[in-house]
Amino acid sequence: MLEKDIGGSFVAGFSQSNVGDTSPNTEGPICQDTGLPCKYEDSTCGGKTQQCMGRGPAFRISDTESCRIIGEKQYLGAKAIYHGTGKAPVAGDGGAVRSFHTFVDFSNYTFQLSNSTTKRTCKAALGFSFAAGTTDGPGAFDFTQNDPNAPSNPFWLLVRNFLRKPSKDQVECHQPKPILLDVGEMDKPYPWAPNIVDVQMFRVGQLAIIISPGEATTMSGRRWKKAVAEELNNTGIISSGDSWIVLGGPANSYTHYIATPEEYAIQRYEGASTLYGQFTLGAYISLYKKYIPYLGATPPSTPVPPGPSPPINTNTSISLIKGVVHDNPRLGKNFGDVLTDVASTPYSSGSLVKVVFVGANPRNNLRLGGTYAAVERNNGGTWSRVRDDTDWDLVYQWERTEGFSGQSEVTISWTIERGTPAGRYRIKYYGDSKRPFTGKITAFEGTSRTFNIGPRRTTYSIA
Repeated sequence: MLEKDIGGSFVAGFSQSNVGDTSPNTEGPICQDTGLPCKYEDSTCGGKTQQCMGRGPAFRISDTESCRIIGEKQYLGAKAIYHGTGKAPVAGDGGAVRSFHTFVDFSNYTFQLSNSTTKRTCKAALGFSFAAGTTDGPGAFDFTQNDPNAPSNPFWLLVRNFLRKPSKDQVECHQPKPILLDVGEMDKPYPWAPNIVDVQMFRVGQLAIIISPGEATTMSGRRWKKAVAEELNNTGIISSGDSWIVLGGPANSYTHYIATPEEYAIQRYEGASTLYGQFTLGAYISLYKKYIPYLGATPPSTPVPPGPSPPINTNTSISLIKGVVHDNPRLGKNFGDVLTDVASTPYSSGSLVKVVFVGANPRNNLRLGGTYAAVERNNGGTWSRVRDDTDWDLVYQWERTEGFSGQSEVTISWTIERGTPAGRYRIKYYGDSKRPFTGKITAFEGTSRTFNIGPRRTTYSIA
């Protein structure tokens, strides 16, 4: 929305910040079966998590409409900032550009908190409440949030021990989290979760960016940013009155969640998903403060130690996504043929144009930098593209209609936006099919009939 508003070659990037415990379901959670509020303490309905689900702003219509509303709010907020008068150039300290990056083994990292007490992190583990999910996506079985210390159902301890029984040190280190999956000690066929994590920061002038490998909660992010701002000020790199501290992540690896010690003690989803124990946040803060001198105009002469190299499993990773076997058109048809075409009568703004094509699996070609769907307009005999996959109101839907033979259909629909110029248009579909036996992938196109868009007519009635 912002890119199309500003136009030209403008590129807008919206990075996730410390939003580990926020939700786009702004209407809040409710029990789907009764319509009553969920139990506050553990987000359950009748003792189960499955019925407690959050609702977006347009839950009565569709998740798609809720998504559009949330996206529009962010677009309008960003637009107001972009065109606002409160901006200042990033140019502190001569506009110095600095960064640091290292790897740290969090399986047993020892450090001091601000009160000088010595603490440590643990090998990665996920708690029972991790399996409960959240109100954005509830879990299964009888797992619930807010399940610290001994789990509510000991049966799952038997299941846990079958997979991997955590060591006594692991159990003590992660208290009060009851361990469900001891992922930091599970390495078949390769490590289930990282013990070696990224520590990284960028600095441009008075802007400092904390690059987080995990999802920080709102309060974790506040504490983290405050600690970094204070250290930048104490070291004389950026004064606290001038600095802008932002947090971006997850980046590089994925270390699940980063909760505060208080959130960890409650063991809701975020605390149970904090991999390295209750002092995970403190460990991150300690490390980022430690390496902040490398963001100065004159960084230390000794380079940041690279730390232990993490394992790289790119070429050995297992995919649970089924591959495309083959595609076939329905009998008597070819790929790209139109099954349901546009109407013969003119359309106007607000109208829905819908075309159904003989399709093929879209995973044959992800069309990175390209498009699956397009709208073209005729300009003096020449067709030019006016809509593609980057347009919200142009929707591409693929459906497998017959599994054994590999038949499928693609529906492309366009809700004509207000202000669309009158003229002659057509819908284009770009696909790729996979042949049986040989596996050869072949590109094809589908094209609708030409249709007209005329000016919107207003009908008046006289009483």
